[in-house]
Order: sequence, then structure tokens, then C-alpha cells
Amino acid sequence: MSSGALEPALDRPLTIEELRARLRRVGEERYHHQHPFHLLMHEGKLSRGQLQAWALNRYYYQSRIPIKDAIIMSRSDDPGFRRAWRKRIVDHDGDANREAGIERWLRLAEATGLARERVISCNEVLPGVRYAVEAYIELVKNRSFLEAVASSLTELFSRDLIALRMEALCRHYPWLSGGLDYFAARLDQAPADAEFALEFVTEHARTYSDQENAILALRDKCDILWAQLDALYYAYVKPGWPPPGAFRLEE
Repeated sequence: MSSGALEPALDRPLTIEELRARLRRVGEERYHHQHPFHLLMHEGKLSRGQLQAWALNRYYYQSRIPIKDAIIMSRSDDPGFRRAWRKRIVDHDGDANREAGIERWLRLAEATGLARERVISCNEVLPGVRYAVEAYIELVKNRSFLEAVASSLTELFSRDLIALRMEALCRHYPWLSGGLDYFAARLDQAPADAEFALEFVTEHARTYSDQENAILALRDKCDILWAQLDALYYAYVKPGWPPPGAFRLEE
């Protein structure tokens, strides 16, 4: 991932308002809501097979989210932080009393016509998706704790995309309507998670260097999400060349 400076360095730390504005600007410029694959989805221009490819490949990312969050949680010495962050793992893995995000994503994949065992195996995931997701795991393992937390701030921008996606999927692909529980839950979960992480970053990024590193971590996370869609677009839209072993469209 890139480590280059974003803007000329200041001789003082950013104010909280300036830091929040810089973080939000990263999302406006780099979040994957603007990716051509998502634009095609929201315009109703993807086939059932292309949606299957998306659901199957995105599952690999979904399945690694609680692993990523467990790594972040394990790096904290603060019980209060760990208690707050643990909610993210339960939101995706569930517990004895409720199902959660991974199970809901599998139901979405089933709504596209895929067998859940096929999705869970991850045997047909695109190499580009696999490499991008593993890069995210390496980011939260190997960069500073502050950067690991800051990388999660893509959730600042996800609620609007989720609302748009739910409306577009219901309108253009009504046969998917029974599989959208994942997105409905994230409408509330993502903003709450983002606000906690944003408070942490603005409180702990006290120097300009720390602030710039946090911004770069968010930028790199946006690039990771974008790279996954690049792989999908290349394999299943244009030119349409899935690599050996990857999921292939049946239509």
C-alpha cells in the first residue's frame, strides 16, 4: 500500500474539524460508490451471473471482517476499547442467540441462485479479490494501532451506499428482495461503528504525522475496496476474462 504524503506537511496538527474534513474528503474522492461495477449494479445493468460473481467474491471479504476485527481487538490494552470493538465481531459472526452478517450474506448469495457450500468454500474467488482482502489483514496486523482503527473509517461513507444499493436491488432485481437482510442491518450498525472509530482517531491522532498516517490508512482501505471491484469488472464485465479456477458465468 502507498505511504506517500497526501498534502504538504503543516507545522502544526490539524484541528479536529480539519481532520474530520480531510477524512471525509478521502471518502468523497476514493470510496467505491463511484466504481463502474457498482454503477452498473445500481442502474440494473448486471446479469444474474454477474451478481452471482459479486456475491461469491464479496463473501471472501465478509468472511474476513471478523478476523480483521479480532486482530484489532487483540492489539488493544484497553478493556473499554475491546468491549466496544467486540460488538463488530458479534455483528458478523453472531452468537448463541442470533444470526449475523455472514449468515445474512450467505442468504443473499443463495438468492442469486448459488449454493451456500459453493460460496463458503471460497474455491472460486478471484486472485485479485483474495490478494486485496489479504492486504487488508496485513494492514491491521503490521501498521500502527491507530492506522488499523482508521482503516475502518470507510464505514463513514457506507450508509448512503447501502441505502442506494437496497433501493436499486429491489427495483432492478426483485428476485433478490428476500436476501437483503444484510444491508438492512448495516444501516444502523455501520454508522455506530464509524462514530466510535472516528472518536478514537480524532482523540489519539495528536501529531500531524499521526493524522497523516490515519488519513493514508483510510485511503489505502478505499484502494483495497476499489481493487476488489476492479478484479470483478475485468473478469466479468470487460474484457470478461476470469482466470483459471475462478467462478465462471453460466449464462
